Amino acid sequence: ADEVKETIYKLSKKGLTPSQIGVILRDSHGVNQIKHLTGTKILRILRAKGLASKIPEDLYHLIKKAVAIRKHLEKKQTGQRLQIQIDSDREQSSQTGQITTKLNQSSLPTGNTRVPPPLPLSHNL
Repeated sequence: ADEVKETIYKLSKKGLTPSQIGVILRDSHGVNQIKHLTGTKILRILRAKGLASKIPEDLYHLIKKAVAIRKHLEKKQTGQRLQIQIDSDREQSSQTGQITTKLNQSSLPTGNTRVPPPLPLSHNL
């Protein structure tokens, strides 16, 4: 169990997320469930060592997706392809609204868990 924890620490210092660490341990080390071996989850092991990220992994990916969609919409507003382009952008702007809604909902505090405040959706992420 200590060897697995050391491997988790090494992979985390390389910048991998808990999900990626789990996949690597499963595929290359033959450890299918970390919790069964160590008694705790990967994220809790990282938090105990102080290596966990500041924001949750799922929230990070939602923010990243929202920023990518906004950049795309800004780039495509030149109007070169007329109606087809406009219809496509309308569909994608509704996706941006859905992602923003997900971001706001996931930032709401639930129970006694500590969740960071909502982040502004800027292009500097």
